[in-house]
Amino acid sequence: MRILLDECAPRPLKRELDDYEIRTVVEMGWSGKKNGELLRLVSQEGFTILLTTDQNLRYQQNLQLSAVAVIVLVARSNRLPDLAPLIPEVRNVLSTIAPGEVIEVRSLTSYCDRHNSTK
Repeated sequence: MRILLDECAPRPLKRELDDYEIRTVVEMGWSGKKNGELLRLVSQEGFTILLTTDQNLRYQQNLQLSAVAVIVLVARSNRLPDLAPLIPEVRNVLSTIAPGEVIEVRSLTSYCDRHNSTK
């Protein structure tokens, strides 16, 4: 399993998953690539998982046709202290996610923030 950490997520998040083969968009030289091109490169280079905080990705791309699975981290912010608590659930998802699937891993705080803002 090869994981690509999207550039919208903080690079230090990579250390939280150091027992996996994980690279960042910056390390791959793909900074600034649009989602369609990025997904093509991810697949070409043999990555199987894209780890991102981009909640709009599933609406912009037809991911079901992709050989790449996407895990979307949803937290109060994209800062490491808000995303790191999601890692145990990310590990659970990594063991079951299938190509073309999109799974959101969210913190309870992010749900409460969104729920309260809609009232």
